[in-house]
Amino acid sequence: MSRKLTASDLKDTFDAFNRHDIDGVMTHFADDCVFYTVAGDNEYGTRIEGKEAIAKAFEGVWTTMPDVQWDNHSHFLSEDGSRGVSQWTFRATNPDGTRTEVQGVDLFRIRDGKLVEKQAIRKQRPPVEVK
Repeated sequence: MSRKLTASDLKDTFDAFNRHDIDGVMTHFADDCVFYTVAGDNEYGTRIEGKEAIAKAFEGVWTTMPDVQWDNHSHFLSEDGSRGVSQWTFRATNPDGTRTEVQGVDLFRIRDGKLVEKQAIRKQRPPVEVK
């Protein structure tokens, strides 16, 4: 039987996001995980499949927005451990110098102690001019 994923594991994942530590981030992702981004041409954003492709997408965010952070993150799991939620505030400087500062959540599906789906959802707000 596999280890059960915990809220502490989700916290560790987001701490790794904030360190820009791809190995730490990907620790709890299944090889066949699917990530639905916050934006894209479809009603669900963009679908990214597989651990390697997802890691490249995360690294792309760090490259485009080197100061990106998911602040004030908190996490919980369903009683049966099959679903998880992470709440956060996304803060980053955009390439044009404006700031994105919005609240959001990740909805996770979990199988055998691994993240098999990450659905990112965040508020829409115009970029904030830096003063």
